[in-house]
Amino acid sequence: MELLDRYRDHVLGLYRIVVGLLFACHGAATLFNVLGGPHGGQVPGVGQWPAWWAAVIQLVGGGLVMLGVGTRVAAVLCSGSMAYAYFVKHQADALFPIQNGGEAAAMFCWAFLLIAALGPGAWALGSLFARTARAGRGEGVRVTAA
Repeated sequence: MELLDRYRDHVLGLYRIVVGLLFACHGAATLFNVLGGPHGGQVPGVGQWPAWWAAVIQLVGGGLVMLGVGTRVAAVLCSGSMAYAYFVKHQADALFPIQNGGEAAAMFCWAFLLIAALGPGAWALGSLFARTARAGRGEGVRVTAA
């Protein structure tokens, strides 16, 4: 367990990257008819509610999470969009995700909620930007001898 604790931020960073990439690919498939195309069969028209807007959230939000830019805000938005998808589209068919086809929506919802709660982990571009801003203000790391 000590080994896992030592690499916690790296595992979380990899988790964030994979979840964000998968979500962004889902949005790209829906918007641009690539990677096997949209699950519904047709590319939604620009501005069509809710399919087009959901795909934009998937593409942009997934990309931001993957890159680690505005990670927590983007993850909350992505999680909320999947909660909406589950309760509006899937819940009406049956109670459990395995019965109503909402497994992906439920998993993405909880995955993004976890990322929002735990933060971006390692390799997040947002951390690099914050570090650069701190260095520009002269707020670097100070080492003092005891």
